[in-house]
Amino acid sequence: MKNDKKGRINVVYSTNPDFNYEYEQEFQEETLAPEKQNLKVVLDSKQRKGKTVTLIQGFIGTEEDLKELAKLLKNKCGTGGSVKDGEIIIQGEIKEKILTILREHHYRAK
Repeated sequence: MKNDKKGRINVVYSTNPDFNYEYEQEFQEETLAPEKQNLKVVLDSKQRKGKTVTLIQGFIGTEEDLKELAKLLKNKCGTGGSVKDGEIIIQGEIKEKILTILREHHYRAK
């Protein structure tokens, strides 16, 4: 049973000890198969103090699967990176290498 007050529907508070609050259902996005993903790989250096990073955008799926893909790319490239706002940020200017890795794992990427 959820104990937080956010997401309750219609009732703010009840004195009935047996009352069950209704909660908004969290939408869990399903991860598309790699063949159905349409990823975009771009280079970016804006607001990064002149350092160039490679961004992977357009992933449709859960946060866990996105982090798993980021981990794979960081390991294969031997570099650091992170996941932020639904996109993968890989340090360095390695667009072609990332495109090759994604295509090896059957992702549609451009």
